[in-house]
Amino acid sequence: MNKNETTLKAFRASILHFTADPALSEQAHHWHEDGLLVLEDGRVKTAGDYDKLKSTLPEGALVRDYRGKIIMPGFIDTHIHYPQTDMIASPAPGLLPWLDSYTFPTERRFEDPEHARSVADFFLGELLRCGTTTAMVYCTVHPESVDAFFGASEQRNLRMAAGKVMMDRNCPGFLQDTAESGARDSEELIKRWHNKGRNMYAITPRFAPTSTEAQLQLAGELAQAYPDTYVQTHVAENTDEVAWVQSLFPKARSYLDVYDQYGMLRPRSMYAHCIWLDNEDRARMAATGAAVSMCATSNLFLGSGLFDFAGADKAQVALSLATDVGAGTSFSMLQTMNETYKVARMGGTYMPALRMFYLATLGGARSMQLEGTVGNFAPGAEADFIVLDPKATPLLERRTTRTDSLEELLFALAMLGDDRAISATYAAGKQVHQRGE
Repeated sequence: MNKNETTLKAFRASILHFTADPALSEQAHHWHEDGLLVLEDGRVKTAGDYDKLKSTLPEGALVRDYRGKIIMPGFIDTHIHYPQTDMIASPAPGLLPWLDSYTFPTERRFEDPEHARSVADFFLGELLRCGTTTAMVYCTVHPESVDAFFGASEQRNLRMAAGKVMMDRNCPGFLQDTAESGARDSEELIKRWHNKGRNMYAITPRFAPTSTEAQLQLAGELAQAYPDTYVQTHVAENTDEVAWVQSLFPKARSYLDVYDQYGMLRPRSMYAHCIWLDNEDRARMAATGAAVSMCATSNLFLGSGLFDFAGADKAQVALSLATDVGAGTSFSMLQTMNETYKVARMGGTYMPALRMFYLATLGGARSMQLEGTVGNFAPGAEADFIVLDPKATPLLERRTTRTDSLEELLFALAMLGDDRAISATYAAGKQVHQRGE
């Protein structure tokens, strides 16, 4: 048996992936109705029309037949809290009381490594069941919660970014670190986990109100010392929060400016929500390479506001989609597209399905500075992909058999799809989820 026969895998299906933002280019996607995806050693070798590529396969090569389904890159969720899995769908009148009543008490339990690992295993299973192969994940203030998460991710060989929450004020004492301990623990975790396998570390001050200036200063110094790590935090989610930040940091021009003053606006920095930004903020994000994580579901759930798509596009800020579980009420990026479409319409923007699928794949990869690693089927990219089933439910089947364009087909999947539409999920070329198993 030759080398190709042992390492090469091939999959036949309709194939979709992106090379550009459909909002900026008419040639942004590749669609092969009868396509072939060829992998070697867990990476993409090629993707294209079946008739053109079948002759390139070695004699006797096995081809997994997914005809009638769509193969596309795995979804990328750029903002999600794994410790909040058990408190998803918790009632509260707004962000700040929701944190006090549910979030902080739930996160307290993550000082227990066994509890943290149990939740991490369930959380990753849910992501894979929903077709998400890469995520930017918040742990808790406890280093044990990070070890548990990365251990579970490493076992599945997933491309994940995560970090210990840094929080030294305006929180319960049982969740409070100090400026020094938060930075010290974060640096130790960076050295232990960053770029170990497919794990990536994210420096994670929860949000400006729960960090002193000393802690933000040390977080910014870490961000500069380790430029290939990520920075993740929240900004301008809620008007009460924005007013609170203004009272805590009166010298800052804006909420975003607080982070900018401490060197945390840079490539590989991800800012969740970004609802109440102004044009100067957006221009600054674009200039520094910082990215926006749009969280439509949680913004609706908490009544935070509507994201300004037109303003973000005018500033050419990097955009991505996120579920924001547990304020988000679904792990499914398809359900997130559904909510994103509606938020965009309420703000006067029409969001085509092609662009939503771009934002959930290559858009997320670009926002994370991972283009060429994940997010599309460029040769050499890691083979993280999903198999979408347009006939997953009776209603989906009835609707998708009546579509007459790719846009209409994808729109139906975005509006009507959920975890049931994910037939299979692959990470680095290995199947990590099969519907029904």
